[in-house]
Formats: sequence, structure tokens, C-alpha cells
Amino acid sequence: MRASRIRRFLASEPFAVVGVAIYAVIIAAALLADRIAPHDPREILRINRRIARYAPMSGDFWLGTTAGGADIASQLIHGARAALEVGLTAALAVVAIGTLLGLLAGYLGGWVDKVLTRLADIVLGLPFLPTMLVLAALTRPGVWTVIVTVSLLLWPNTARVIRSQVLSLRERAWVEAARVTGCSNTRIMFVHILPQVLPLAALYGSVAIGWAILAEAAASFLGFGDPDVVSWGVMLQDAYANQAMSRGAWNWFAPPGAAILMMVLAGFMISRGSEKLLFPKLGDK
Repeated sequence: MRASRIRRFLASEPFAVVGVAIYAVIIAAALLADRIAPHDPREILRINRRIARYAPMSGDFWLGTTAGGADIASQLIHGARAALEVGLTAALAVVAIGTLLGLLAGYLGGWVDKVLTRLADIVLGLPFLPTMLVLAALTRPGVWTVIVTVSLLLWPNTARVIRSQVLSLRERAWVEAARVTGCSNTRIMFVHILPQVLPLAALYGSVAIGWAILAEAAASFLGFGDPDVVSWGVMLQDAYANQAMSRGAWNWFAPPGAAILMMVLAGFMISRGSEKLLFPKLGDK
């Protein structure tokens, strides 16, 4: 029955299918980067013993080369690894933190709920990009700074939704029956209630993937990324520093920009489709 429901959902939500397909392509590119990339992304290529600066698109250079003679297509393919590392790791952290704190606040209530709610309000008041740049300046700029920043600043949205859901679930008859049979609060929260809210948490995790990728691109573009990591944000920063737009080298800055756009858009498509799958009664307004 569940399988047939998913098939009907896929048939009625083509945008969600497109989002999944985009993720599948990016995951495949990340896993097979060493095999499908025509060159090493850091290799300085040469044409007739000269550095291949701004080489046009050709059979040897699918998307041309950079000002430093690196192959753009190879950098684009390898950049998918950084995008997935940041996006998936940050999304898992956001879901884990937000779900745990929302579960505790919603079920325990009292002073626990008040403290966690006030903490969420404080975190929501922090500006995202300036906070990330401050952390990058105080620590070591790189991928993990972005992951930590996204995890610390985006969990309140997930926690608030999970808290609201738990407030409703804890009043259900089956929760009271579990209490009567002697189940501890810990067992009720993590064995009985947690599985009910995990799909909702996963929905917000798909949104966090897009936020994390945008954050990494913004940090790298501003020079706070890890220069030793090949990422789409670093590609954009390099193109900007070498005035690729004024030179008309659209084949340098357009592909990584389009890749970031498509991955963020895919997360939005999946989250919208998942929302309709989880809450079919909402329908379209």
C-alpha cells in the first residue's frame, strides 16, 4: 500500500521527481569524479608548451580552461564532492540538533521548554552570513566552518516544527497507554514519538542542504573558503578575481553558478513534494 502511494505521488509530482533526478546526477558525478573528469582539476594544462589560458570549449577541454590553465569541466565535476559533503553533513546535523531539542521541549515542557524556546529565539536573531564570517576569521576557514555555522544557526526552524508536532502527539491515547504500562519518558520520546516526527524532520533537512551549499559558495566567493578544496564557490571566486565576466568567459562562471542553482532548486522541489506526501489533506490552495 505504501509503495502504491509513493508511485501515485511520483506520478502526480513531476517536480519532485526532477529534484531527485538532479541529486542523482550530482551524486553520480561526485562518486565517479576521478573516472569521468577529463583532467586533474588542479593540473596546469598546456597547448604547444604554453599554459592553456582561456582555452575555448573543445573535445579536449569540454568547458574550456581558466586563467591559470586548469580544466573547468574537471573542476565542476570534482566540485560536486564538496557540495555533497557540506550539504549532507550540515543537513544531518541540523536535523539531529533540531529534532532532539524540539523533542525535549515539546514532551518535557516546563522550564526545559522555556529555556530551549528562548535559545531558539536568540539563535534566530543572529545574522547568518556575518556570523559565519566571524567564525571563519576566528577559526580556520574551510568546509567544516560552514558546516558548523549552518548546524548552529538553522536548527531552530526544525526544532520549532518538531516541538509543535510533539505537543500534539504527547496528548494521544497511545502515549498515555505507554505511561500506564510503565514506560519511562526516555523510552516514550525516542521509541514511540521520535519515529512519528522523523519524516517531518527529513523535510526540513532537504531545505538545509540548499542553505549549506549557498553558505559554502558565499564563504568561498568572499575568500573565506578552503583554497585547497575544489568547490563551486571557489570556482566563482577565482572567476571573479580574474574578471571572467568582463572578458566574456561565461563558460567559466556560468557552469558553477548553474550547478549551485540546480542543487538548491532540487532541494526545494523535493521538500515541496515531501510536504504533500506527508500531509495529503493540505492539498493545493
